[in-house]
Amino acid sequence: MAVETAAAVQTSDTRERSAADRFMRRLLRVNATDTKAIGDAHKAFRYSLVISGIRCLISYVLIPILVPVLAFAGVLAAPIGIALCVIAVVNGIVSVRRFWISDHRSRWMYTWFMAIVFAILAVALYADIARWVAGA
Repeated sequence: MAVETAAAVQTSDTRERSAADRFMRRLLRVNATDTKAIGDAHKAFRYSLVISGIRCLISYVLIPILVPVLAFAGVLAAPIGIALCVIAVVNGIVSVRRFWISDHRSRWMYTWFMAIVFAILAVALYADIARWVAGA
């Protein structure tokens, strides 16, 4: 069984890859294909979506409701939003790397999806930093 896995990894690493694939592999520092990483990629994807969802709930539901009730919540809103954005970006990068390590067939679709998520997180991060600076 281990011989088959090693042979599969070797054949997938020696096949001809497009220039875009080679670029992304260098960018993400992915050298080899790991067949076990497919499950890890899906797990990391789920974690990054859950963290992004929690960030959205806190930023857009809980904080606006709690700000009038608790005056100090406005002071905590920006730092909490910034921390959650950073955690979501780190988890997103980890999950993209795992998709590429596993040589997942949908790696390009997921990479573009995460690029859009990163753009949304960048806007949210900018807004949180601006709110924090304005409040200081």
